[in-house]
Amino acid sequence: MDVNHLNTEEIPSSSSPALLKNVQELAIDGEEPPPIYIRKDSDHKEKKQVPAHEYLSVPIIDVSLLLPTSSGREKEDEMRKLKSALNSWGLFQAIGHSIPKSLLDDIHDVSKQFFDLPIEEKQRYTRSEEDEIVDLQGYGSDTIVSDDQVLDWSDRLYLLIQPQEQQKLRLWPDPPTHFRRTLNEYSVKAGSVAEVILKAMARSIGLEEYSFINQLGEQPMVYARFNYYPPCLRPDLVYGIKAHADGGAITILLQDPEVEGLQVLKDDKWISVPCMPGALLINVADQVQIMSNGIFKSPIHRVVTNKERERLSLAMFYGAKFNKEIEPTAGLINESNPRMFRKVKVKDYLEVFFPKYLQGERAIDWAKV
Repeated sequence: MDVNHLNTEEIPSSSSPALLKNVQELAIDGEEPPPIYIRKDSDHKEKKQVPAHEYLSVPIIDVSLLLPTSSGREKEDEMRKLKSALNSWGLFQAIGHSIPKSLLDDIHDVSKQFFDLPIEEKQRYTRSEEDEIVDLQGYGSDTIVSDDQVLDWSDRLYLLIQPQEQQKLRLWPDPPTHFRRTLNEYSVKAGSVAEVILKAMARSIGLEEYSFINQLGEQPMVYARFNYYPPCLRPDLVYGIKAHADGGAITILLQDPEVEGLQVLKDDKWISVPCMPGALLINVADQVQIMSNGIFKSPIHRVVTNKERERLSLAMFYGAKFNKEIEPTAGLINESNPRMFRKVKVKDYLEVFFPKYLQGERAIDWAKV
Protein backbone atom coordinates (compact mmCIF):
# COMPACT_ATOMS: atom_id res chain seq x y z
CA MET A 1 0.00 0.00 0.00
CA ASP A 2 1.38 3.33 -0.98
CA VAL A 3 1.44 6.31 1.34
CA ASN A 4 1.59 9.28 -0.96
CA HIS A 5 -1.98 10.37 -1.57
CA LEU A 6 -3.25 12.59 1.21
CA ASN A 7 -5.09 15.91 1.28
CA THR A 8 -3.67 17.89 -1.63
CA GLU A 9 -5.15 21.09 -0.19
CA GLU A 10 -2.32 21.03 2.36
CA ILE A 11 0.45 21.22 -0.25
CA PRO A 12 2.64 24.24 0.54
CA SER A 13 2.15 27.01 -2.02
CA SER A 14 5.83 27.94 -1.66
CA SER A 15 7.06 24.65 -3.10
CA SER A 16 10.35 24.95 -4.96
CA PRO A 17 10.18 24.54 -8.76
CA ALA A 18 12.51 21.55 -8.33
CA LEU A 19 9.80 19.82 -6.33
CA LEU A 20 7.40 20.13 -9.24
CA LYS A 21 9.65 17.74 -11.14
CA ASN A 22 9.34 14.00 -10.94
CA VAL A 23 12.31 12.25 -9.41
CA GLN A 24 13.47 10.93 -12.77
CA GLU A 25 13.81 14.51 -14.00
CA LEU A 26 15.95 15.44 -11.01
CA ALA A 27 18.22 12.48 -11.67
CA ILE A 28 18.51 13.22 -15.41
CA ASP A 29 19.42 16.82 -14.62
CA GLY A 30 22.17 15.59 -12.30
CA GLU A 31 20.75 17.58 -9.39
CA GLU A 32 21.60 16.94 -5.76
CA PRO A 33 18.48 15.72 -3.94
CA PRO A 34 16.54 18.75 -2.61
CA PRO A 35 16.35 18.98 1.20
CA ILE A 36 12.84 17.53 1.28
CA TYR A 37 14.30 14.19 0.14
CA ILE A 38 16.96 14.09 2.88
CA ARG A 39 16.00 11.92 5.82
CA LYS A 40 15.77 13.49 9.26
CA ASP A 41 18.67 13.57 11.74
CA SER A 42 16.93 10.97 13.88
CA ASP A 43 16.90 8.62 10.90
CA HIS A 44 20.69 8.79 10.62
CA LYS A 45 21.07 6.61 13.70
CA GLU A 46 21.02 3.57 11.52
CA LYS A 47 20.21 0.06 12.61
CA LYS A 48 22.83 -2.33 11.34
CA GLN A 49 22.51 -3.25 7.66
CA VAL A 50 23.30 -6.88 6.92
CA PRO A 51 23.45 -8.71 3.57
CA ALA A 52 21.14 -11.71 3.73
CA HIS A 53 23.93 -14.22 3.18
CA GLU A 54 25.84 -12.89 6.19
CA TYR A 55 22.99 -13.22 8.64
CA LEU A 56 19.81 -15.09 7.85
CA SER A 57 18.53 -16.12 4.46
CA VAL A 58 15.12 -14.86 3.42
CA PRO A 59 12.87 -17.97 3.42
CA ILE A 60 12.16 -19.68 0.11
CA ILE A 61 8.84 -21.47 -0.42
CA ASP A 62 7.92 -23.76 -3.31
CA VAL A 63 4.34 -22.69 -4.10
CA SER A 64 3.70 -25.84 -6.15
CA LEU A 65 3.88 -27.85 -2.92
CA LEU A 66 1.09 -25.74 -1.39
CA LEU A 67 -1.47 -26.76 -4.02
CA PRO A 68 -4.36 -29.07 -3.01
CA THR A 69 -3.13 -31.55 -5.63
CA SER A 70 0.21 -32.01 -3.85
CA SER A 71 0.54 -34.43 -0.94
CA GLY A 72 2.95 -36.28 1.24
CA ARG A 73 5.82 -35.33 3.50
CA GLU A 74 7.11 -32.59 1.18
CA LYS A 75 3.80 -30.75 1.33
CA GLU A 76 3.64 -31.01 5.13
CA ASP A 77 7.19 -29.67 5.40
CA GLU A 78 6.43 -26.77 3.05
CA MET A 79 3.30 -25.84 5.00
CA ARG A 80 5.33 -25.71 8.20
CA LYS A 81 7.95 -23.58 6.46
CA LEU A 82 5.23 -21.21 5.22
CA LYS A 83 3.78 -20.74 8.71
CA SER A 84 7.23 -20.19 10.20
CA ALA A 85 8.28 -17.75 7.46
CA LEU A 86 5.18 -15.57 7.84
CA ASN A 87 5.34 -15.64 11.64
CA SER A 88 9.02 -14.72 11.93
CA TRP A 89 9.77 -12.79 8.71
CA GLY A 90 6.38 -11.86 7.28
CA LEU A 91 7.67 -12.57 3.78
CA PHE A 92 9.28 -15.20 1.55
CA GLN A 93 10.70 -15.75 -1.91
CA ALA A 94 8.18 -17.79 -3.93
CA ILE A 95 9.40 -20.34 -6.46
CA GLY A 96 7.34 -22.95 -8.29
CA HIS A 97 4.57 -20.38 -8.78
CA SER A 98 3.85 -21.41 -12.41
CA ILE A 99 4.20 -17.91 -13.93
CA PRO A 100 6.47 -18.39 -16.96
CA LYS A 101 9.85 -16.69 -16.82
CA SER A 102 9.08 -15.25 -20.27
CA LEU A 103 6.04 -13.40 -18.85
CA LEU A 104 8.08 -12.06 -15.93
CA ASP A 105 10.62 -10.78 -18.45
CA ASP A 106 7.87 -9.25 -20.59
CA ILE A 107 6.25 -7.32 -17.72
CA HIS A 108 9.68 -6.06 -16.61
CA ASP A 109 10.44 -4.99 -20.19
CA VAL A 110 7.21 -3.01 -20.68
CA SER A 111 7.80 -1.36 -17.31
CA LYS A 112 11.25 -0.23 -18.41
CA GLN A 113 9.88 0.91 -21.77
CA PHE A 114 7.31 3.07 -20.01
CA PHE A 115 9.81 4.80 -17.73
CA ASP A 116 12.17 5.25 -20.68
CA LEU A 117 9.53 7.32 -22.50
CA PRO A 118 10.12 11.08 -22.69
CA ILE A 119 8.90 12.94 -19.62
CA GLU A 120 6.20 14.70 -21.68
CA GLU A 121 4.86 11.36 -22.89
CA LYS A 122 4.67 9.88 -19.38
CA GLN A 123 2.90 12.98 -18.09
CA ARG A 124 -0.08 12.12 -20.28
CA TYR A 125 -0.87 9.54 -17.62
CA THR A 126 -0.44 11.78 -14.57
CA ARG A 127 -3.15 11.37 -11.95
CA SER A 128 -5.51 14.30 -11.54
CA GLU A 129 -5.47 16.49 -8.42
CA GLU A 130 -9.24 16.26 -8.48
CA ASP A 131 -9.12 12.48 -7.93
CA GLU A 132 -10.27 11.23 -4.56
CA ILE A 133 -7.66 10.45 -1.92
CA VAL A 134 -8.38 6.72 -2.14
CA ASP A 135 -8.05 6.69 -5.93
CA LEU A 136 -4.38 6.01 -6.57
CA GLN A 137 -4.53 5.54 -10.35
CA GLY A 138 -1.99 7.31 -12.53
CA TYR A 139 1.65 8.31 -12.90
CA GLY A 140 3.55 10.49 -10.45
CA SER A 141 5.70 10.71 -7.36
CA ASP A 142 5.10 11.81 -3.78
CA THR A 143 2.48 14.42 -3.03
CA ILE A 144 3.79 17.08 -0.65
CA VAL A 145 1.45 17.38 2.33
CA SER A 146 3.57 19.03 5.04
CA ASP A 147 6.72 21.11 5.51
CA ASP A 148 8.49 18.38 7.50
CA GLN A 149 7.68 15.54 5.13
CA VAL A 150 10.51 13.43 3.69
CA LEU A 151 9.87 12.40 0.08
CA ASP A 152 10.81 9.10 -1.53
CA TRP A 153 13.34 8.98 -4.37
CA SER A 154 11.01 7.16 -6.76
CA ASP A 155 8.39 7.63 -9.43
CA ARG A 156 5.53 5.22 -9.87
CA LEU A 157 2.62 4.24 -12.05
CA TYR A 158 -0.44 3.02 -10.14
CA LEU A 159 -3.14 1.12 -12.02
CA LEU A 160 -6.31 -0.45 -10.66
CA ILE A 161 -6.68 -4.07 -11.75
CA GLN A 162 -9.84 -4.97 -9.88
CA PRO A 163 -12.74 -4.11 -9.85
CA GLN A 164 -12.49 -3.65 -13.60
CA GLU A 165 -15.46 -1.29 -13.75
CA GLN A 166 -13.47 1.26 -11.73
CA GLN A 167 -10.41 1.16 -13.97
CA LYS A 168 -9.34 4.34 -15.75
CA LEU A 169 -8.02 2.90 -18.96
CA ARG A 170 -6.97 6.35 -20.19
CA LEU A 171 -4.17 6.04 -17.62
CA TRP A 172 -2.96 2.69 -19.01
CA PRO A 173 0.02 3.59 -21.22
CA ASP A 174 0.07 3.08 -24.97
CA PRO A 175 2.91 3.02 -25.92
CA PRO A 176 4.60 0.80 -24.88
CA THR A 177 3.16 -1.65 -27.35
CA HIS A 178 1.51 -4.63 -25.65
CA PHE A 179 1.59 -2.91 -22.21
CA ARG A 180 -2.10 -3.54 -21.54
CA ARG A 181 -2.09 -7.08 -22.85
CA THR A 182 1.02 -7.97 -20.84
CA LEU A 183 -0.29 -6.44 -17.62
CA ASN A 184 -3.64 -8.17 -18.00
CA GLU A 185 -1.97 -11.52 -18.57
CA TYR A 186 0.38 -11.04 -15.64
CA SER A 187 -2.45 -9.90 -13.37
CA VAL A 188 -4.46 -13.06 -14.01
CA LYS A 189 -1.45 -15.27 -13.25
CA ALA A 190 -0.47 -13.29 -10.14
CA GLY A 191 -4.06 -13.38 -8.90
CA SER A 192 -4.00 -17.17 -9.07
CA VAL A 193 -0.79 -17.19 -7.03
CA ALA A 194 -2.35 -14.87 -4.45
CA GLU A 195 -5.35 -17.21 -4.08
CA VAL A 196 -3.14 -20.28 -3.63
CA ILE A 197 -1.09 -18.52 -0.97
CA LEU A 198 -4.06 -17.09 0.95
CA LYS A 199 -5.65 -20.55 1.08
CA ALA A 200 -2.40 -22.20 2.18
CA MET A 201 -1.85 -19.54 4.84
CA ALA A 202 -5.25 -20.33 6.34
CA ARG A 203 -4.69 -24.09 6.25
CA SER A 204 -1.25 -23.74 7.83
CA ILE A 205 -2.82 -22.42 11.05
CA GLY A 206 -5.73 -24.86 11.16
CA LEU A 207 -8.40 -22.74 9.46
CA GLU A 208 -10.72 -23.54 6.59
CA GLU A 209 -8.87 -22.52 3.44
CA TYR A 210 -11.32 -19.75 2.46
CA SER A 211 -11.17 -18.03 5.88
CA PHE A 212 -9.06 -15.08 4.76
CA ILE A 213 -10.48 -14.92 1.24
CA ASN A 214 -14.04 -14.70 2.61
CA GLN A 215 -13.11 -11.66 4.71
CA LEU A 216 -11.54 -9.97 1.70
CA GLY A 217 -14.78 -10.44 -0.21
CA GLU A 218 -15.83 -11.90 -3.51
CA GLN A 219 -13.92 -9.26 -5.47
CA PRO A 220 -11.03 -7.71 -3.50
CA MET A 221 -9.23 -4.54 -4.47
CA VAL A 222 -6.14 -5.20 -6.60
CA TYR A 223 -3.65 -2.51 -7.58
CA ALA A 224 -0.50 -2.75 -9.68
CA ARG A 225 2.28 -0.32 -8.84
CA PHE A 226 5.22 0.05 -11.22
CA ASN A 227 8.16 1.53 -9.30
CA TYR A 228 11.10 3.39 -10.80
CA TYR A 229 14.12 4.28 -8.62
CA PRO A 230 16.57 6.51 -10.53
CA PRO A 231 20.24 6.68 -9.55
CA CYS A 232 20.74 8.99 -6.57
CA LEU A 233 23.86 11.06 -5.87
CA ARG A 234 23.35 10.69 -2.10
CA PRO A 235 22.28 7.12 -1.34
CA ASP A 236 23.60 7.65 2.19
CA LEU A 237 20.93 10.28 2.84
CA VAL A 238 17.95 9.39 0.64
CA TYR A 239 15.55 6.44 0.59
CA GLY A 240 13.83 5.02 -2.46
CA ILE A 241 10.88 4.29 -0.17
CA LYS A 242 10.99 5.05 3.55
CA ALA A 243 10.42 2.33 6.14
CA HIS A 244 6.80 1.19 6.32
CA ALA A 245 4.50 -1.82 6.40
CA ASP A 246 1.84 -2.43 3.75
CA GLY A 247 -1.79 -1.67 4.58
CA GLY A 248 -3.53 -4.29 2.43
CA ALA A 249 -3.78 -8.08 2.83
CA ILE A 250 -0.79 -9.42 0.90
CA THR A 251 1.66 -8.01 -1.64
CA ILE A 252 3.30 -9.83 -4.54
CA LEU A 253 6.50 -8.13 -5.64
CA LEU A 254 8.46 -8.74 -8.82
CA GLN A 255 11.91 -7.41 -8.02
CA ASP A 256 14.48 -6.02 -10.41
CA PRO A 257 16.39 -9.08 -11.69
CA GLU A 258 19.80 -7.44 -11.19
CA VAL A 259 19.73 -4.44 -8.84
CA GLU A 260 19.09 -4.93 -5.13
CA GLY A 261 17.46 -2.28 -2.95
CA LEU A 262 14.71 -3.84 -0.84
CA GLN A 263 15.48 -4.34 2.85
CA VAL A 264 13.36 -5.91 5.60
CA LEU A 265 13.68 -5.23 9.33
CA LYS A 266 14.41 -8.49 11.16
CA ASP A 267 15.64 -8.74 14.75
CA ASP A 268 16.41 -5.02 14.74
CA LYS A 269 18.67 -5.39 11.67
CA TRP A 270 18.03 -4.32 8.08
CA ILE A 271 18.37 -7.44 5.92
CA SER A 272 18.94 -6.96 2.19
CA VAL A 273 16.56 -9.08 0.13
CA PRO A 274 18.62 -10.60 -2.69
CA CYS A 275 17.60 -10.57 -6.34
CA MET A 276 16.31 -14.00 -7.28
CA PRO A 277 15.42 -14.07 -10.98
CA GLY A 278 12.24 -16.02 -11.61
CA ALA A 279 11.03 -15.71 -8.01
CA LEU A 280 8.29 -13.53 -6.56
CA LEU A 281 8.55 -11.91 -3.16
CA ILE A 282 5.38 -12.37 -1.10
CA ASN A 283 4.79 -10.31 2.01
CA VAL A 284 2.01 -10.20 4.57
CA ALA A 285 0.30 -6.83 4.99
CA ASP A 286 -1.63 -5.36 7.91
CA GLN A 287 -5.05 -6.78 7.02
CA VAL A 288 -3.78 -10.37 7.22
CA GLN A 289 -1.97 -9.61 10.47
CA ILE A 290 -5.35 -8.55 11.86
CA MET A 291 -7.25 -11.52 10.39
CA SER A 292 -4.64 -13.98 11.71
CA ASN A 293 -4.84 -12.36 15.17
CA GLY A 294 -1.16 -11.53 14.98
CA ILE A 295 0.13 -14.99 14.03
CA PHE A 296 1.35 -13.66 10.69
CA LYS A 297 3.44 -10.49 10.83
CA SER A 298 3.27 -7.52 8.46
CA PRO A 299 6.98 -6.72 8.06
CA ILE A 300 8.56 -3.27 8.08
CA HIS A 301 10.55 -2.78 4.90
CA ARG A 302 12.17 -0.02 2.86
CA VAL A 303 14.07 0.58 -0.37
CA VAL A 304 17.55 2.09 -0.42
CA THR A 305 18.91 4.03 -3.38
CA ASN A 306 21.83 3.29 -5.70
CA LYS A 307 24.38 5.81 -6.91
CA GLU A 308 25.05 4.24 -10.30
CA ARG A 309 22.10 2.14 -11.38
CA GLU A 310 18.37 2.54 -11.81
CA ARG A 311 16.03 -0.06 -10.32
CA LEU A 312 12.57 -1.25 -11.34
CA SER A 313 9.98 -3.34 -9.54
CA LEU A 314 6.31 -4.20 -9.80
CA ALA A 315 4.12 -4.62 -6.72
CA MET A 316 0.65 -6.17 -6.81
CA PHE A 317 -1.44 -5.19 -3.80
CA TYR A 318 -4.39 -7.32 -2.69
CA GLY A 319 -6.82 -6.06 -0.05
CA ALA A 320 -10.43 -5.79 1.01
CA LYS A 321 -12.68 -3.10 -0.49
CA PHE A 322 -13.00 0.11 1.45
CA ASN A 323 -16.53 -0.68 2.70
CA LYS A 324 -15.56 -4.10 4.10
CA GLU A 325 -14.91 -4.87 7.76
CA ILE A 326 -12.08 -7.15 8.86
CA GLU A 327 -11.34 -8.76 12.21
CA PRO A 328 -9.44 -11.67 13.76
CA THR A 329 -10.81 -15.02 12.59
CA ALA A 330 -12.97 -16.53 15.35
CA GLY A 331 -11.23 -19.91 15.24
CA LEU A 332 -7.96 -18.32 16.35
CA ILE A 333 -9.30 -16.78 19.56
CA ASN A 334 -9.44 -18.68 22.86
CA GLU A 335 -8.34 -18.36 26.48
CA SER A 336 -4.72 -19.02 25.56
CA ASN A 337 -4.84 -16.69 22.56
CA PRO A 338 -7.00 -13.66 23.38
CA ARG A 339 -8.29 -11.30 20.73
CA MET A 340 -5.54 -8.84 19.73
CA PHE A 341 -7.41 -6.59 17.26
CA ARG A 342 -10.79 -4.91 16.99
CA LYS A 343 -13.18 -5.25 14.08
CA VAL A 344 -12.27 -2.34 11.79
CA LYS A 345 -13.71 -0.90 8.60
CA VAL A 346 -11.08 -0.88 5.87
CA LYS A 347 -11.79 2.73 4.91
CA ASP A 348 -11.32 3.85 8.52
CA TYR A 349 -8.11 1.86 8.79
CA LEU A 350 -6.59 3.39 5.66
CA GLU A 351 -7.51 6.90 6.82
CA VAL A 352 -5.37 6.20 9.90
CA PHE A 353 -2.68 4.37 7.91
CA PHE A 354 -1.52 7.31 5.79
CA PRO A 355 -0.88 9.95 8.50
CA LYS A 356 0.58 7.30 10.82
CA TYR A 357 3.06 6.45 8.09
CA LEU A 358 4.22 10.06 7.83
CA GLN A 359 4.79 10.09 11.60
CA GLY A 360 6.87 6.92 11.44
CA GLU A 361 4.22 4.96 13.33
CA ARG A 362 2.32 1.75 12.68
CA ALA A 363 -1.39 1.94 11.97
CA ILE A 364 -1.69 -1.63 13.23
CA ASP A 365 -1.35 -0.31 16.78
CA TRP A 366 -4.54 1.73 16.28
CA ALA A 367 -6.45 -1.47 15.52
CA LYS A 368 -5.34 -3.30 18.68
CA VAL A 369 -7.83 -4.12 21.43
